[in-house]
Amino acid sequence: MRKWLFALLILLLLPTQALANEREVYIALGDSLAAGQTSYSQIDAGYTDFIALQLERQGRLAHFSKELTFPGYRVSNVIETVKSEQAQALLKEATVITISAGANDLLPLIAHNPQKGTMNFSQLNANFALNHVREKMDELLQLVREKAPNATIYVMGYYFPYVSVHNEQMAGATAALQLMNEILKQQATKAGATFVDVYDDFEQERANYLPNVSDVHPNQLGYLVMANAMLRNYSGNDSLQLSEVDLPPPNPKSFEELLELQEQRQTTPVALHLLTAPRAIYV
Repeated sequence: MRKWLFALLILLLLPTQALANEREVYIALGDSLAAGQTSYSQIDAGYTDFIALQLERQGRLAHFSKELTFPGYRVSNVIETVKSEQAQALLKEATVITISAGANDLLPLIAHNPQKGTMNFSQLNANFALNHVREKMDELLQLVREKAPNATIYVMGYYFPYVSVHNEQMAGATAALQLMNEILKQQATKAGATFVDVYDDFEQERANYLPNVSDVHPNQLGYLVMANAMLRNYSGNDSLQLSEVDLPPPNPKSFEELLELQEQRQTTPVALHLLTAPRAIYV
């Protein structure tokens, strides 16, 4: 009788333990897109928050943090963050990691005039920057593998971030951005990570996703495209896709408000899908 009861107890506990083991510790790394910067220099829920929200709804999320993200981060900045003491405990327990890095190495070289619809950049400087991205992404992914041995890593690709540009002005910048995506894909594959391509999905309604022609950051619908691209890679199908009705109401906050919120969180627990504030903004 005791053996039967013991066996029954094991059977009852196994599903719970299996579910616990399947719950993800999701850590976001990277630039302003990972942080959720809006088209108007505020911070709100972005693609990382939407991914966490869907995992939480599915009972798959144990913890989510984007406190290692920071607007303006270049690849080298992400490397330094991963090396920081703050990152060690987070990455050690991570089972899912997304990385947005590379755009800030390239985009500052592009002089964009949204009023005139023009852009100019040096191809030589762009090539140098892209080669730097290649080298630094290799270093970053090796480091993340070392610091987060149990994590599945997703390297996020980039969309074309300009709306107000004459067609004849777009060719060079488009080619440079697509080359950067190819570099990110190559380095992700080399490191055993997954590259998440968002370019074509975003391009279908780019003007609707970038409401401020003077800013390269998307609205919530643009971030939704990015989140769904990652979730598709995560699940291997469309079973976890989010729609617009699933999104939380916009709740943008200034960086000053976020600093106050960050201080409050040191003593007050918060919901997993709420924002973690960066400490500054790169413009």
